[in-house]
Amino acid sequence: MPRNTNQREAIRGVFARAQRPMSAEEVLEAGRSGVESLNLATVYRNLRLLVADGRLRKLQHPELGPLYESAEKAHHHHFHCRSCARLYELPGCALDVSGSTPDGFRTDDHEVFLYGLCVSCARPSR
Repeated sequence: MPRNTNQREAIRGVFARAQRPMSAEEVLEAGRSGVESLNLATVYRNLRLLVADGRLRKLQHPELGPLYESAEKAHHHHFHCRSCARLYELPGCALDVSGSTPDGFRTDDHEVFLYGLCVSCARPSR
């Protein structure tokens, strides 16, 4: 991995504090609190380096596009609230990959996103 920079350390700090998947734009916004000169090109370059180094994992959300999260986390899935747009992490894996894969196919990885309303948005308003 190339040498650590203030920008890369700020980006790593964003993920350590957030503990959730984030878009490059969210990383930029949060990272600017530590490094005002941070720009989107620098964020993308460092995200690519951190993914290549195995520190971050890149997810492809069907609606939100590319998201990034710490690669140190165990395999898990996500719940996307359609009202507040927040993405929640769901512990573990409920998918039986071997039973879902056709004969002769080999599954290398998978992503599952559930959609609906989170507990806050599902509450009836009073």
